[in-house]
Amino acid sequence: MCGIVGLFSKSPEIEARLGEHTAAMLRQMGSRGPDSAGVAVYRDPVPSGSSKLTLFSADPHEHWGALCDELGEEFGGTHEPGVRASHAVVVVETDAAEAEAWVRRNHPRLRVMSAGQVIEIYKETGRPEEFARQFGLTDFQGTHALGHTRMATESRVTTEGSHPFSTGLDLCLVHNGSLSNHNRLRRNLRREGIEFQTENDTEVAAGYLAWRLREGASLEEALEGCLDDLDGFYTFAVGTADGFAVLRDPIACKPAVLAETDDWVAMASEYHAIAVLPGADEARMWEPAPGVVYVWEKARV
Repeated sequence: MCGIVGLFSKSPEIEARLGEHTAAMLRQMGSRGPDSAGVAVYRDPVPSGSSKLTLFSADPHEHWGALCDELGEEFGGTHEPGVRASHAVVVVETDAAEAEAWVRRNHPRLRVMSAGQVIEIYKETGRPEEFARQFGLTDFQGTHALGHTRMATESRVTTEGSHPFSTGLDLCLVHNGSLSNHNRLRRNLRREGIEFQTENDTEVAAGYLAWRLREGASLEEALEGCLDDLDGFYTFAVGTADGFAVLRDPIACKPAVLAETDDWVAMASEYHAIAVLPGADEARMWEPAPGVVYVWEKARV
């Protein structure tokens, strides 16, 4: 099962209510994924030379302020952490990859959910309506967001195993479906320096895209490569700093709907998640074709 939603803003009005609209869409996907929920939100870009990490701790008494003090001593500057439930966003005055490596080396109990300049990832076990309340999702403003509700079929129900997955800076992926060659692909990607934190097949797909982008492929080329290199069935929604993309495998047995108005672009596993958006009754709506990459980026709208 599982449910996917995505919302790309084309107007200031949608940006101002991005979290509210994403939460409404996510709640509609509860019947497809009651085990966990998560979102990747693109918002609040940090200044040039800085980066931000979204971190998760299983300890409800985590001392996030002490961690930020350590980061300040290591990289310079001090910033108050943005704490939401079991997650915190920390801003560091260094390269995101360097900061991520430092956290993993010095605080292995923490999970780096995302790293970059604009991305923030939050995810947790439980139903999407509880997730939205717990993380205050309706308060968020931003340019675009992806969301996922999970029905676990191939791994345990954990926070770490929930979607979205991020294996590259400002890059994330949500997935409905199942991959059959993820173990072999994981071994190959590890030899290329791609690191994985879970056994979830979706993280492998995210790692594949991160590797292709690192090797110089465009987002469209990286997704087109999935059609040759990933075995299985899937609907992917991929987020980047500039927008998002959608791809269904050549069989396209997993449902997906796309819709567009002058104010927004949206995708969802089922239409009723799009129907909650303003102007949905007048939107151009279609089913994404099998094996075709659809991309929306700031420079293209």
